[in-house]
Amino acid sequence: MHQAGLVAGLHAALRSYPGELPFLSAAEPRFVTEGLAALEARPDLLDPADLDRARREWEVLEPAVASRAGFEAVFPGIGLQPVHGDAPAANIVSGPDGALYSDFELTTLGPVEWDLAALGPECEAAYDEAAGRLGLRRLDRDVLRVVNAVGMSRAVACLALAPQLPLLVDALKPAVEQWRSMPFAGGLGG
Repeated sequence: MHQAGLVAGLHAALRSYPGELPFLSAAEPRFVTEGLAALEARPDLLDPADLDRARREWEVLEPAVASRAGFEAVFPGIGLQPVHGDAPAANIVSGPDGALYSDFELTTLGPVEWDLAALGPECEAAYDEAAGRLGLRRLDRDVLRVVNAVGMSRAVACLALAPQLPLLVDALKPAVEQWRSMPFAGGLGG
């Protein structure tokens, strides 16, 4: 939970990054599209009813993460900035001189919510508290629901990799069960 609060400090530092970054490349929309297509031939990996839901859900979610214009059409007024892109709370190491941040290969332009996806309410509250102290905006709950849904779509699409890595079937089972219980497309589109 403490680490999630540190992510707000990372976001404050990343705001001044001078380089150009692709929009939400960490969402890997092409991977999700291709993974869901591959699962059509593998009903042993994902029940056809689940695949139908996953595809319908991705039709709603994909436009919001495939382009900046698509995101801004769905979430007007939500600021975008450089974000870590890969669960930064898990990539913070406490060093003798303070926190060290690592694993920046997925750094991308996006909403800060992307970096808090799937961490849960306690981590979200820790982030919001730290963001408030730093003068940053708090997390938008609608954006957070959508980035969580995108993360679940990515997890479902990962089942397409099971022929190369069979242990994924059992490893992803809890994520698929959680996805089934979540609101369709994070509540986006009705």
